[in-house]
Amino acid sequence: MTTDTEEPTLTVDELAARAGVTVRTVRFYSSKGLLPPPVIGPRRVGHYSQEHLARLALIEELQRQGMTLAAIERHLQQLPADLSAQDLALHRAVVASWAPDAAEDVTREELERRAGRPLGEEDLERLVAMNIIERAEGASGTAHSSGSPAAPDSSGSPAAPDTFRVDPALLALGVQLLDVPLAHESILAARGVLLEHSRAAARELSALLREAVGEHESVAAVKSLSAHMQPLVVQALLTTFQRSLKAELREWLKES
Repeated sequence: MTTDTEEPTLTVDELAARAGVTVRTVRFYSSKGLLPPPVIGPRRVGHYSQEHLARLALIEELQRQGMTLAAIERHLQQLPADLSAQDLALHRAVVASWAPDAAEDVTREELERRAGRPLGEEDLERLVAMNIIERAEGASGTAHSSGSPAAPDSSGSPAAPDTFRVDPALLALGVQLLDVPLAHESILAARGVLLEHSRAAARELSALLREAVGEHESVAAVKSLSAHMQPLVVQALLTTFQRSLKAELREWLKES
């Protein structure tokens, strides 16, 4: 199982491959101070950790949001210095929730290259269950995210066999979770619980907003209120969930 405290093991080539960027991009970000320096090992080879990978994914996401390098630098400086790879991945997920779909279509070979390990059918099933990847209908194997036809690629042609739609920044976190000793059924059940309760919360909050706005307000007024409320709602949901989960874990440990 991977942990945040494991020794840095990725070379610059491996880090770039896992992140889906070029080595030149990694070195450019490092030269700008956006990435911490690597740990220098034998033969003066730099080694990078999961925190580097998560931070690189966050930088790429912030750029997709249209932020300049100077703005990204200021943003990163405001983050706590001791954030783990999981903390950075969570921060990136919140940032990405406001952006258009950033998923990419990749081959299985490219997916494994970015994952940094071979992926068997059981691994693919677990990644699908976690909503990290979607597998095109008709591709070989058994991992399918839905019964819908294969989505066409940018040229309008059907997706090729063994083509996957993947969120690059969440892939690293998903790969780490492959080593967590949870049954596939438990992952599916957890996803179901999250979907059920998040949708219920969204319905209740939408009803409150509709009541607050009233029937006679303009569409522009509704959009303006929604734009102001969404960041506050997301922050409140995250904070409430984290505190509730910690409280449940404390109670569980007391009973053990």
